[in-house]
Amino acid sequence: MTIRFLRVLWLFGIILASYLVQFGFVRLFRRRGQRMPRWLKARRERVDVKNARRLLRGMLRLRGVFIKLGQVLSILGGFLPRAFTKELESLQDNVPPHPFRHVERTFVAAYGKKPDQCFASFEREPIAAASLGQVHVAFLVDGQKVAVKVLYPRIRDVIRVDMRALKIAILVLRRWLPQRNLETVHRSLVDLLQRETDYEHEAACMERMAKNFAGEPDILFPSVVHDWTTKDILTMSFMEGVKITRLDELDRLGIDRTKLATRLVQSFYKQLFVDRYFHADPHPGNFLVQKGPAGEPRIVVLDFGAISEVTDELVDGALEVLQGIMSADGAMALKGFRGMGFVAEGANEELLEQTVMTYFRKLLKIKDHSAGALIRADRRELEKLANPDMERAELRELMRSIAYPEGWFYVERASVIAFWLVGQIDPELDTMSIGVPYVLPLVMSRQMKAMAG
Repeated sequence: MTIRFLRVLWLFGIILASYLVQFGFVRLFRRRGQRMPRWLKARRERVDVKNARRLLRGMLRLRGVFIKLGQVLSILGGFLPRAFTKELESLQDNVPPHPFRHVERTFVAAYGKKPDQCFASFEREPIAAASLGQVHVAFLVDGQKVAVKVLYPRIRDVIRVDMRALKIAILVLRRWLPQRNLETVHRSLVDLLQRETDYEHEAACMERMAKNFAGEPDILFPSVVHDWTTKDILTMSFMEGVKITRLDELDRLGIDRTKLATRLVQSFYKQLFVDRYFHADPHPGNFLVQKGPAGEPRIVVLDFGAISEVTDELVDGALEVLQGIMSADGAMALKGFRGMGFVAEGANEELLEQTVMTYFRKLLKIKDHSAGALIRADRRELEKLANPDMERAELRELMRSIAYPEGWFYVERASVIAFWLVGQIDPELDTMSIGVPYVLPLVMSRQMKAMAG
């Protein structure tokens, strides 16, 4: 484990050193009162690409936590150069599996026998591999087809080492990035990894979410096989379906993409605003699609390790933000932003209010609330923030004024991934006009029941 710790520090150290050289050039020109020359900007782009590829290779070599971290950064790494998020996107689907002997080791530790001694048959090749475990097809003695999710051996020890190294890296990065929320993200990632390495917890989350959607037959969940489920092994009914982003296959099945994307948006809004218990990792690998009666799409939901609860403050504030956007009321949107807990103690409220209002004014001018348009608009804002000619002191002041509410890591991650996914299925879908009218009556009903109770 000591060697792994040193490898992690070496990877981040090499990347940081290359940027220190770039920073030295930038500082030299700024000291002289000169703008950055074109050759220096071109050099920065080359450094970004080189380091992005170096980071991807390092993460694939280290595996474990770093695959998970790369997946998170590919979606939420807005503070990173675009080259990084582009390279890390490959980690969303292309995660190499572990050797079968690792699966056998986990079974022997849990049951004292190998997989083929526990099931009538057990396929050696996994059907899916992730950062912390992989999934195999098996058959019970009664003939039922099941999916068996197996945690990699010693992965918890690997997580402890990796998170220690990441903490050191964050302490260094704080000096160079105008982000005050890195430590909160680190704590959230530690919490997420602890939950994702407890399959008994995941089984309970699966059953609770299935209960929340019990009256909706077009949203499907696996059922847990408790006899063959432990903290390190999760056995569940095998769910058939087409991966949600295999659009050609969905078209051949006659699946209406707009209906599919609409149902995905509605189910996400219900989780977040009504149940307040949501899937925090809604990436494409966690959804299958079946063709239901009359050709209606049915969504199969998988992987419940990252299920999270959301606080009332975040939900109620977010509802005010949504209502403000829908009614073109910037003041209401700003009030919701405050209610969610984004204003830091001792914040420069004048600068924060000016920035937030400017952002919402721009957002309110967007007539097209489709997933594609909102993602494009958000990307333009991120590009402006990444402008090296922007006043660094003002940007740092703004970052110090923004707090990072507890639990926001999961909400942000889930929202960005979910709406990115919707944009892949139907880029023109107006997510706000579909989601808000659907969810507001449900929220009102929930509140009235709470008052009556």
